[in-house]
Amino acid sequence: MISVTHLGFPRIGARRELKLALESFWKGDTPAQALHDTAHGLRERHWQLARQAGADVVPCNDFSLYDHVLDTAVLFDAIPAPYREVYDENPLTGYFALARGLQDGRRDLHALEMTKWFDTNYHYLVPQFERDQRFVLRGDKPLAELAQARALGIRARPVLLGPVSFLKLGKRSDGGDPRELLDALLPAYAELLGKLKAAGAEWVQLDEPALVLDLDDDDRDAYRRAYAALAEADAPQRLLTTYFGGLGDNAALAARLPVQGLHVDLVRAPQQLESVLPLLPDDRVLSLGVVDGRNIWRADLDAALSLARRAGDRAHWLAPSCSLLHVPTDLELERKLPAPLRHWMAYARQKIEELRLLADALTGSADANRDLATAASARAARLASPLLRNAEVRKRLAAVEPAMTRRASPYPQRAKVQAQRLGLPLFPTTTIGSFPQTAEVRRARAEHKAGKIDDAAYRTFLENETKLCLREQEALGIDVLVHGEFERNDMVEYFGEQLDGFAFTAHGWVQSYGSRCVKPPVLFGDVVRPQAMTVDWTRYAQAQTQRPVKGMLTGPVTILQWSFVRDDQPRADSCRQIALALRQEVLDLEAAGIAIVQIDEPALREGLPLRRADWPAYLSWAGESFRLAASGVGDATQIHTHMCYAEFNDIIEAVAALDADVISIETSRSRMELLDAFVRYRYPNGIGPGVYDIHSPRVPSETEMRDLLDKALDVLEPAQLWVNPDCGLKTRGWPEVRSALRAMVQSARGLREQVAAEVD
Repeated sequence: MISVTHLGFPRIGARRELKLALESFWKGDTPAQALHDTAHGLRERHWQLARQAGADVVPCNDFSLYDHVLDTAVLFDAIPAPYREVYDENPLTGYFALARGLQDGRRDLHALEMTKWFDTNYHYLVPQFERDQRFVLRGDKPLAELAQARALGIRARPVLLGPVSFLKLGKRSDGGDPRELLDALLPAYAELLGKLKAAGAEWVQLDEPALVLDLDDDDRDAYRRAYAALAEADAPQRLLTTYFGGLGDNAALAARLPVQGLHVDLVRAPQQLESVLPLLPDDRVLSLGVVDGRNIWRADLDAALSLARRAGDRAHWLAPSCSLLHVPTDLELERKLPAPLRHWMAYARQKIEELRLLADALTGSADANRDLATAASARAARLASPLLRNAEVRKRLAAVEPAMTRRASPYPQRAKVQAQRLGLPLFPTTTIGSFPQTAEVRRARAEHKAGKIDDAAYRTFLENETKLCLREQEALGIDVLVHGEFERNDMVEYFGEQLDGFAFTAHGWVQSYGSRCVKPPVLFGDVVRPQAMTVDWTRYAQAQTQRPVKGMLTGPVTILQWSFVRDDQPRADSCRQIALALRQEVLDLEAAGIAIVQIDEPALREGLPLRRADWPAYLSWAGESFRLAASGVGDATQIHTHMCYAEFNDIIEAVAALDADVISIETSRSRMELLDAFVRYRYPNGIGPGVYDIHSPRVPSETEMRDLLDKALDVLEPAQLWVNPDCGLKTRGWPEVRSALRAMVQSARGLREQVAAEVD
């Protein structure tokens, strides 16, 4: 009989309970035990919710206080030497030192590098290995969470990040290949599997998402060696879990590894079932990922049922395509969504209910079959709804010509005109956009939303905050200013709220990293800009200062990637619609006299398909969408863009093809490693490699920033180099921001003096 399960649950809590507990603990307002109590309660609540929704078996060890990849590194003692003393003194302090950095008077530790989890908007901490790395089993997190579930009478399956994916996601400090450490790692995995079996685990879930990537012969050999070694362990039955795409040419490898079960993603790659079934040995079973774990639309249950029937008796589980980490917890909390839209959606709980319905239908339940017919009618009604389409938008999109995606003049010509207009010094300083969203700012926004303060009072409050922010930047000596974005809640949500075709939730929170949560807009229909979105505040800010103020926009690819996107048309079409709306905004900013417009695209690399063969098509429409938004302006208007926390060295030519006048990128956590691309590729335009990691509370020194700038000048020309933080400052506090930006400005000034002296 087929069972219902899932691969992982949202951690943060339906009301962001974990976020609040983490931030209270970091501030010193609550003790460690209170944080652990919150985590303990969330795990129990989520297991019970999943079981009530119809899950027969739930995962455990899918919960994390910060990041599951970091948990894996700590579990197997891959703790870099500088952090080990802190961890040995206090494991929780050491854990968060790895995640967030640490400055305590005695020690000054950077946070580990952070980057995107495959093609999602979740960020993981990159494991850091030594050449002679030793792995030992440290702590008992998987065992403790299994024991917690069993004490409640819950059938739980421990989740582990598989050994090969774990190593491939990490880096070695000596630049060597982490896969060379596999033989040292496997005994620790085997020991853990043995302990889990002794603790009563029937199955263990080994996540190997790297199996959907392009693999070389060394990768395939690593998989064979790893799973042959684990097959010798006294272990529970092993479910090999793949997701985020199809196995493709790795199907035979995955199907024949010595495990008892294989999970396949049949949402991203439904066609792979036909290739996997004949490859699967007779003693293996399948977990079918038939409900989308990454989007919030109700499933096409008829298609899912057809796949399950095609799998026949090989299907042991029905499951989401991937972990439910990427969707909100429970749609029942959404009381204010318009009725049609709410009926079209499913959060984590509802997705498990869909799986239960499918499982019951497979047993011939009359009630289930009736509910399936109702679901099919509702889906058909959504796809036919007039709310999805706007004839004028489609007409404008059809009228787009190639000339609309090109600047009028090449960069060298534009750069001369812009230099004359702006009059900036060498190594100009700027920030990425936002400034601290203090408790006062958040309170004023909440009170205005609740009707406790009127529009006029709120406007006065925001004007004062904007003026203070501009004065702060002037006092620090920053050359190109921003207005601070105090009127904005989130860099995507803010724009979605002003565009037709988007809807918004009250409890649609998902984790981005650590305690950072976002509430993605729901892009359900054609996109229209009814009126200007940012011109008023940008014009106001520019009137308060003689220095240039950047207009700040989120780019079309990022708005697309960081929204829950309609599934009834190609994503490329939705992206172009957003680009057309932003093009209108860019032109209105230019007409208002704004000399610099920044169009952020931090999600450009994130959206890159996992297989290289699919890259050209994506980069073509993504790049075209950015240029469509940006290219209507004249030569004297300077276009900036920003990217963060993504490995884009391998797409540097596509980044250059965006033809932004200036690009700012995250480089401080990797110590300018991302600039390696510029050794082989001479990037032609301006570039601001971040010198200040804003995702950590740690404040870098002027000397540290200057060292990073010196590294940048090894591969960039002085005229190209801008000086800026890695990202926006909204999550930081004013004291640390002032200290860090003061050091940043001084580092730029020192570099100017050095270059001037060398010229003399």
